[in-house]
Amino acid sequence: MWWIFALFSAFFGALTAILGKIGVSGIDSNIATAIRTVVILIVAWGIVFAVSDVRTIGTISRRSLVFLVLSGITTGLSWLCYYRALKEGKASAVAPIDKSSLVMVILLAAVFLDEPLTWKSIVGSILIVCGMLVTVLPISCG
Repeated sequence: MWWIFALFSAFFGALTAILGKIGVSGIDSNIATAIRTVVILIVAWGIVFAVSDVRTIGTISRRSLVFLVLSGITTGLSWLCYYRALKEGKASAVAPIDKSSLVMVILLAAVFLDEPLTWKSIVGSILIVCGMLVTVLPISCG
């Protein structure tokens, strides 16, 4: 089932770029990010109250809480940078660069999570970087 959620994540991520590009036009990118964050906050807590056992919040370990807070900080920084890039650049160029984070995840997971770097992940990462470069670099043929 995880891959279905991953596909939905990719689909909604694509919509995020298009809707965000339209929404950020004419306003400050930080304000756009703040509005988006409030909406995410409401939706996320709505889902928690609708389908999760809220009482389990008290059982979250200090370690998990620290890492979730750090993840939240890095998510916020990512969103601020993403919306600034969308405001100033083309969505079709910003999104491939943003998605190159996959290569960074593979490398960081190998270093910090002891996940294996396989020949498939290395070749895949090289192809992702090449695809990103082909997509965003101005290359003339002729």
